[in-house]
Amino acid sequence: MPGMLEWRPPTMPDLFDRFETGLAGFPALRGVAGAHGIRIEEQVTDQGYCLRAELPGLDADKDIRIDIAHGALSLHAERGEETRTPRHSEFHYGTFARSVRLPQGTQDDQATAEYKDGILTVTVPIVGAEKAAVKRIEVRRAE
Repeated sequence: MPGMLEWRPPTMPDLFDRFETGLAGFPALRGVAGAHGIRIEEQVTDQGYCLRAELPGLDADKDIRIDIAHGALSLHAERGEETRTPRHSEFHYGTFARSVRLPQGTQDDQATAEYKDGILTVTVPIVGAEKAAVKRIEVRRAE
């Protein structure tokens, strides 16, 4: 039909963007509009909550900011890099942001961060992390 838009299935990057930005029905905790996401892995260990973030090529003193407020940990990073030769110039830049909810009982004032080989590791102690109990709930069939 004239004037009708043709539907095309989304590409893989579009699908991943929807998950990261919350458009697929999942809540997203990204801190800065227009910022790229940061790849992370999270786990609770005997030391507490541990987050590892992939942030290669940054200066930890100038380019990375970590904030904890209202039960959420927020990462913000900026990259600005330029390479010049007599006949060629190339630059890479961008803002990266990611926020995650912290588990209950985290001791925010005792959080630590370390940056090595492009990986940022943030550890936040949890009160009683080693004794955290999981309660399993039985699912009954409704009649």
